[in-house]
Amino acid sequence: MKTGIFYGSTTGNTENAANLICALVGGSHATPVGDAEKADFEACDLLILGASTWGLGDLQDDWADSLNCLSGANLGGKKVALFGLGDQESYPGTFVDGIKDLHDAAVRAGASIVGLCSADGYDFQDSTAFVDGQFLGLPLDEENQSELTEERIQMWIDQVCREAQ
Repeated sequence: MKTGIFYGSTTGNTENAANLICALVGGSHATPVGDAEKADFEACDLLILGASTWGLGDLQDDWADSLNCLSGANLGGKKVALFGLGDQESYPGTFVDGIKDLHDAAVRAGASIVGLCSADGYDFQDSTAFVDGQFLGLPLDEENQSELTEERIQMWIDQVCREAQ
């Protein structure tokens, strides 16, 4: 199964998470989404997409042009797993909202989403990425819970690999 990992990162935290995910998946490399084209998304069986959320729920800037590229790709029959970084203490009402933007674009492109996550261990008020009692992907908070990042990623990657089979 060909896996593609694409991310947008401003401060480097999302890039670091993408590289950790890449190391655990093996045989792939993490690509800044600004360097990706529609064909790059379409060439993968499993896409792992990551972005941070800024301000009051804004998707990270690198995704501005790439989100349309993603939603215009033919992802029918492909699996997509999402991860997002946010700050649940400073922005508890928009925590990891960027995951929802990625989710909606991938679904418009025909993908099936894998890797939904429980809210256990998080303390937030609201998130557009929290639907029907689950996050639409893996939330990470490097500002307040960085000590949990590696363990969360490891457990999530194990789940994603099982679900993507």
